[in-house]
Amino acid sequence: MMSSDPDLESLIKARDRSVDALLSLQKEDGHWCGELEGDSILQSEYILMKWILEQEHAPLRDGRDGWEILQRVARRLRAQQRPDGGWGQYRDSSVDVSGSVKAYFALKLMGDDPRSEPMRAAVSAIHAAGGAESCNSFSNFFLACLGQISWNAVPAIPPEIIRLPRWFYFHLDKVSAWTRTMILPLSLVASLRPTRPLPESHGIDELFVDQEARHQLTIRAETPRLWKFFFGNVDRILKLLNDPLNSTRYRRNTIERAWDWIKNRMGQDGPAATDGLGAIFPAMVYSQVVMKALGYDRQHPRVRRAEEELDAFFLESDDGSIRLQPCFSPVWDTGISLYALAECGLTREHDSVVRAAQWLRARESRFQGDWVRNVEGDPPFTGWCFEYHNAWYPDCDDTAMVGKALQRIGGDENLAASERALDWILAMQNTDGGWSAFDRTIERTILEHVPFADHNAMQDLSCTDITGRALEFLKGHGLDMRHPAVESAIEFIRNRQESDGSFPGRWGVNYIYGTWQAIVGPIRCGVSPEEDWMQKAGGWLKSIQKPDGSFGETANSYIDPSLKSEGLSTPSQTAWGAMGMLSVFGPDDPHVVAAVSWLQSMQLDEVSAGDPVRNPDGDPAGSWVEREMTGTGFPRVFYLRYHMYRLYFPMMALGRYVTARQNSDLPSECGASAMA
Repeated sequence: MMSSDPDLESLIKARDRSVDALLSLQKEDGHWCGELEGDSILQSEYILMKWILEQEHAPLRDGRDGWEILQRVARRLRAQQRPDGGWGQYRDSSVDVSGSVKAYFALKLMGDDPRSEPMRAAVSAIHAAGGAESCNSFSNFFLACLGQISWNAVPAIPPEIIRLPRWFYFHLDKVSAWTRTMILPLSLVASLRPTRPLPESHGIDELFVDQEARHQLTIRAETPRLWKFFFGNVDRILKLLNDPLNSTRYRRNTIERAWDWIKNRMGQDGPAATDGLGAIFPAMVYSQVVMKALGYDRQHPRVRRAEEELDAFFLESDDGSIRLQPCFSPVWDTGISLYALAECGLTREHDSVVRAAQWLRARESRFQGDWVRNVEGDPPFTGWCFEYHNAWYPDCDDTAMVGKALQRIGGDENLAASERALDWILAMQNTDGGWSAFDRTIERTILEHVPFADHNAMQDLSCTDITGRALEFLKGHGLDMRHPAVESAIEFIRNRQESDGSFPGRWGVNYIYGTWQAIVGPIRCGVSPEEDWMQKAGGWLKSIQKPDGSFGETANSYIDPSLKSEGLSTPSQTAWGAMGMLSVFGPDDPHVVAAVSWLQSMQLDEVSAGDPVRNPDGDPAGSWVEREMTGTGFPRVFYLRYHMYRLYFPMMALGRYVTARQNSDLPSECGASAMA
C-alpha cells in the first residue's frame, strides 16, 4: 500500500511533471533526439575545412550563401572565447592550445583584425600554453593543408596500413572504430599532401613561440624514451619514402584500396546505411579533404552527399549564429527515454511508449560491420548504433540500453528483438570480462604511443560503465551470477575499483558516472549490497555528496583524480549519485533522500521555465537546467553536453526512488517480492 507521506506525494508529482516534459519533446514518429553539444573545434574545423577545399565563398548545397554561413559560424566561435583569451573544452578547463589555435586561425581567415583586443588576448593565451607548435597531431593536419607548418610536423600515416596482415601488431582491426575512420582518410592526406598556399596576411606566424619547432614532429612527452626513439625514426623513414612511393603503381594501388575502404563506409542507403563516414564529424570532415586531394569534382554525387550530411549538423541560435553538433544521438536518447518512462510506470499500452518502441525496432541492424572481424565464429546479430544510420558501427552501449528498454516494456515483438540482441552482446564480451564500445578488444599498450595517438583513444578498451549496463541487460533476460559471462564481468568491475571505493567513467563525467554503473549492474545480478566493495563504493558517493544533497564533478578529474569530488552541481550527476546510493542503501537512507529532494527542488516550474535567465536553454516545465558537459567523448580531449541528460536521468532517478519507497511501504512479504 502506498505511503501517505507528503514528501513521497510531492516526489510523485515531480516525477509526473518530468514525464510530461519528456513526452512534450517526443517527435511525431516516436523518437527523441536532443542537441549534442561539443566545444569550439566543431566551428573552427568546419571553417578551416571550407578554406582547405577552397569553398569559403561557394554556396552550400541548399543554395545559401557560403560566406554568409561561415560568418554566422564565426559568430558562434567568437562567443566561445573565454575571458582569458583562449578557448577551452569545457567551462573550467585550462586553455586548450589546439582549440585556441584553430579558433584564432579560423577567425583571422574570416576577417577578424589580429590587432583587435580579442585576437591579441588569444595570442597571449596561446603563447602561455606553449605556442602553436604544441598543437595535437589532428590539428596539425589542418595547419599543414593551409601551408602554416611543414608536412614534416605531421605524423606519417602510410596508406599501406590497409595492406598489413592481421597478425601484425598494428592493424586496423586492433584500433578503435573511431580511430579507423579517422586515420585511414588522414593516411591519404599525409601521403598526397594537399596544400593551399595562403597570402602572408592570412598566416599565423604570430602564434608560434619557437619558429623552428613549428616544422618538426612533436612526440608526446609522456611517451617512454625507447618508443619515442623508435617511432621518431620510423616516422623519418616513412617521410623519406613518401615522394618516391607516390610515383609507383604500388602506392597508387594502395591508395585505391584505402579509398575503397573509406567509400564502403561513407554515406549510403540499404543494408549498410550510414550518414557519412563513421557518422561522426571528424571523419566526415577528413573524407571531404580526401576527395579534394583525389581530384573529385564538387558536383560528384559522393561529394554532394558528403556535404549535405555534414551540413545537417548545423543548429541556428536566436542571435543568428550557427553552431555544429559532432553527430546525432537519436538511438541513445530514445533508448534511455523509453527506459526512464518504464521506470516511472508507463507501460506498453501507452501511445508514446508504443511509438518509441516501434521506432527503435525499425532501427534494428543486422548488417555485419567491422566488429565481426574480432568475433569468433559467426554469431547471430542484432544491434543498434548511436546515430540515425551507422550500420558499420553498432555499439554495445546502445544495444544494451535499447535491449533492456524493449525487454522492460515487454510485448512479443519487443522481447524478440531484445532476445536477438542478447546473443550479440554475449559474443562481444572481451576476454577480460568487460565490454568495450564497438569491438571485442585486447589491450595493446604500445598503440597509445604512436605519434598520432594524442587523441587518447587509439584503443576501445573494456570499461566499467558499459560493463555495468551490459549486466543490467543480461539480468533482464534471467542471467545472474551463476552464468560465466556475468561472473567474469563482475570480477572485471571489482578489479577496476580504486582505493577510495570509486570507479572511473569512460563515457560520462567521470567517477560519479562510473561508480553508479559499476554498482547497479552487479547488484541487479545478485551481488549483495552488504559486500564490502559495494559498501565502499556507496560510501564514496556519500563522501563526495554536497551538503545540499547534490553531486557535481568537473571533467578536470580525468587530469587530476583528486578533483573527483569537485565541480558545480548538476542534475544528471546528482541523478547518477542518487541511483547508485539507492541501490546500495535503499530509499530510507538520508543521503538518498537528500539527493532526490535536491532534484525536486531544482525542477523547473511554470514560472522558472518561462524565465530566460533562469532557463537559458528554454527547457519545458518539469525539466532541469544544466550547463555543464557531463558526457565524455575522448577523456582529456573532447567532452559532450547531452541536452537531454538533464531531463531523463533525473526523471529515471525519481521513478526508481518512488517505486522503491512504495515497495518499502508494502507488508514485508509483499515488499520482498516486489523488490526482487
